Amino acid sequence: MIKQYKLFTNSDAKAQCVSQVVRNAMNQEGFIEDEQNFNLGIAVGGDGSFLRMVKACKFDTNIHYVGVNAGTLGFLQEIKPSQVANFVKRLKSGRFRVEELGVQHTIVSGDRTAEFKSFNEIVVREKDLNTLYLEILIDGILLEKLAGDGVLVATSSGSTAYNLSFGGCVVYNSLNTLQLTPIAPLNNKVYRSMRNSVVIPQNRTIELLPLDRSKDIIMSVDGENVVFDNVKSITTKIADEKIKVLRMSKYDYTKVINNKFLK
Repeated sequence: MIKQYKLFTNSDAKAQCVSQVVRNAMNQEGFIEDEQNFNLGIAVGGDGSFLRMVKACKFDTNIHYVGVNAGTLGFLQEIKPSQVANFVKRLKSGRFRVEELGVQHTIVSGDRTAEFKSFNEIVVREKDLNTLYLEILIDGILLEKLAGDGVLVATSSGSTAYNLSFGGCVVYNSLNTLQLTPIAPLNNKVYRSMRNSVVIPQNRTIELLPLDRSKDIIMSVDGENVVFDNVKSITTKIADEKIKVLRMSKYDYTKVINNKFLK
């Protein structure tokens, strides 16, 4: 049962104002704001607020997550400010559903080993932004030898984010796939690279093996950059655990695509 909540709010004036509206509505209906013990996280702002929230919560699967849009596009932020009162009443009466969305788990091995979780994507480039050369394997089977500016691996939820800017496809977020999208791939008589995205089922593991000239890489994890030297491999997959996102009863992803991109 959802009782305690925590607000994760952008610092801009609009988000702060909307956050207070949410707080007043939640408290009025008997919900308790608790910074430490909560089972509902509410992000107020744009999509970045939602990403920061799930990261701050360490992708805790015991917490429910929802977004109130006080930004611009707000693809992850389902609730409009004008819908806050109705949302809280529905929340109190249990008129919502829970959608489980995939989390990307990535391991980098080299001079040091690091693990990351991400909700949208990872982007891999050569550290000095030179041409990146690497092999891409799916469950140990060679897919291609890529030469280009880099490669992006997006979750289904992240398919509408940075991935779309590089010509990747939109994937329904409930499918929990990974999508390999090349960034400016080379295609000539010397190098033959995939030009299009490849969608990978959630039970497969993607392995990126930098070749000798591309061992030093810079990797962006949901927009945060990390540099690694002498990388041997990067493995990424959809984790077994899923985060729980609240949806109102009329939520439909087809409508979301239409509203955000076409209207």
